[in-house]
Amino acid sequence: MLWWALQRAGGLGTWAMPHGLGTLGHLLLASLQPLLLALRLGPFFASCALYFLLWLPSDEPSWTSALVKCLPVLCLALLVHTTAPSGPYGRFIWVGLLCSALGDVFLIWPDQFLFGTTAFAAAHLFYVRALGWLPLRPALLGSVLATFGLYFGVLQPHLPSSLHLPTLVYAAVLGLMLWRALARGTPAALGGLLFSVSDTVLAWDTFVRPLPAGRLIVMVTYYSAQALLALSAVDS
Repeated sequence: MLWWALQRAGGLGTWAMPHGLGTLGHLLLASLQPLLLALRLGPFFASCALYFLLWLPSDEPSWTSALVKCLPVLCLALLVHTTAPSGPYGRFIWVGLLCSALGDVFLIWPDQFLFGTTAFAAAHLFYVRALGWLPLRPALLGSVLATFGLYFGVLQPHLPSSLHLPTLVYAAVLGLMLWRALARGTPAALGGLLFSVSDTVLAWDTFVRPLPAGRLIVMVTYYSAQALLALSAVDS
């Protein structure tokens, strides 16, 4: 009975229940929503657990490391592809997740840094396309630009000269995504904030000085950010 209810959950809104059971059925469906969400996120949580349990050395790049790292994001992409309502929002979030998974693969190898950064910049642009431009909230843009500009000014002296321009461009694209996510509201806003935290901690840990538990902070905030962006598509 429970499995039948789960199978029908996506379409119960229009399914005619027996007379007198409609209210009870809708209450039951509402109570099952957290369980439904947990079941849908099961592969994502399992693949995250695999990544953190294995904790493969970051200084030993391999295709195994690449697969383990990008698997949680691929699970989110599958979730969006199979459960998000049809329309441009879910479609662009889905493509953004695929670009992010590609970026995860590239960044396993240090000499592919620019390709990885490009893939993530593309992901952010797809997220921006999904999030849209309304409401505009220009005051938010000013705050984001000021914060990112200050951070880049601190970071720049520690960057190799060849990365000054790529890092500036990426920061601008990330800031654009954060602005639109904040303007849209939760859960996308929290996803955008966590993505920004992940990238700023990663940049500091990589180019300025290693941070205690830096990699752990980066990956926890990164996977959380992607999950929130994916959920914003599922709930759209």
